[in-house]
Amino acid sequence: MNYILFDDFSRNNLLPLTFLRPIADLLTGILSIRQKWEHYLGDSTSSLTEEYLIEKYPLYKGKNNILINGSILPNDELIEAIRNLRPNQALVNKDAIIAIHVTLENLDKIGEGDTEGIEEIVTDIDIVKINYLWDLFLNNAKQIEADYAILTKGRKSVEPSRSNRIIAPENIFIEEGAVVENCNLNATDGPIYIGHNAQIWEGASLRGPIAVGDSAIVKMNSIIDEATTIGSHSKVGGEVENSIIMAYSNKPHSGYLGHSVIGQWCNIAAGTNAANLNNNYKSIKMWNYPQSRFIDTGLQFCGLVMGDHSKTGINTTFNTGSVVGISSNVFGAGYQRNFVASFVWGGPGTGYSGYDFDKALETAKEVYKRRGMELTNVDMKILRHVYDITKDNIRL
Repeated sequence: MNYILFDDFSRNNLLPLTFLRPIADLLTGILSIRQKWEHYLGDSTSSLTEEYLIEKYPLYKGKNNILINGSILPNDELIEAIRNLRPNQALVNKDAIIAIHVTLENLDKIGEGDTEGIEEIVTDIDIVKINYLWDLFLNNAKQIEADYAILTKGRKSVEPSRSNRIIAPENIFIEEGAVVENCNLNATDGPIYIGHNAQIWEGASLRGPIAVGDSAIVKMNSIIDEATTIGSHSKVGGEVENSIIMAYSNKPHSGYLGHSVIGQWCNIAAGTNAANLNNNYKSIKMWNYPQSRFIDTGLQFCGLVMGDHSKTGINTTFNTGSVVGISSNVFGAGYQRNFVASFVWGGPGTGYSGYDFDKALETAKEVYKRRGMELTNVDMKILRHVYDITKDNIRL
């Protein structure tokens, strides 16, 4: 069987994080949505996504194909129901198409949104679906626990150093090569997972559920509160709570980040703080790209969502429910706008203007170079496309 993860209507609600990737490559828990599905399926997947992303995330077609909604998180019941689908059957619930079994000759028709001749199999299986940006951090604690069970089943953790103060060691798993010395690890309320070659520096305090990805660094005296994921190769300091920091991003200094999601290749400068609670305790609103307006999240706690390649200057301040697009550089005294578009340069003091694409690209190349990596031509074409389709938002 050939498995394909498709983007549904949620994709635009999840901008700016989905500007540079399919929904399935978003991170929640320890694993991306794609990695979760591939574990449960025991097979690889490809993507049915936006045309401009296809070169990086190609679609592979088979004689028999099962298309799976990439915004839905897998579980054992779903896997069984999906495997039981016959050709030209779709598994649905009251809110969404979960999966469709199609033959090669019908695949292109389905990809264009034509579901004529497809029999709907209605299910009442409970599903977790990522519809909005805040769904990522809302589900992060439970997803850390679920992924922890997957990754550690039948395996033994590296023995933690006796220099650490540890509570509930049975809920802590340290991979080979990780260095954890003179730290406070409390896994009473949820597991702590520390990936290969990660470093937890002296004095850091971690309270689970928490995931620290491969080769990530948690700096000295950091406070990492529950429901937080630190992506691989990221460097984090200060205080972080119920947040997801995706791979290759840095928040290495003091400052608070809570109920937030940070994309890849971002840099959060020293003293940057993101508010996550209104002083009047009212529900927080957040920018929604499809509606081009702020919508009610229904949440009392909601911080910052930042797209890939964006950066802050020192002592930058964000209000609750802030959204920053990709490749923007914001700085200066006072609160930033609650919505900063992609490819923007500036702040409340100097005003905001467009960030020249060639300069943004040069910065991205340098950031990759520092990591011993190279920004590919495909990546540059994707960034150019996003620049072209978002440049009118700079005025917002």
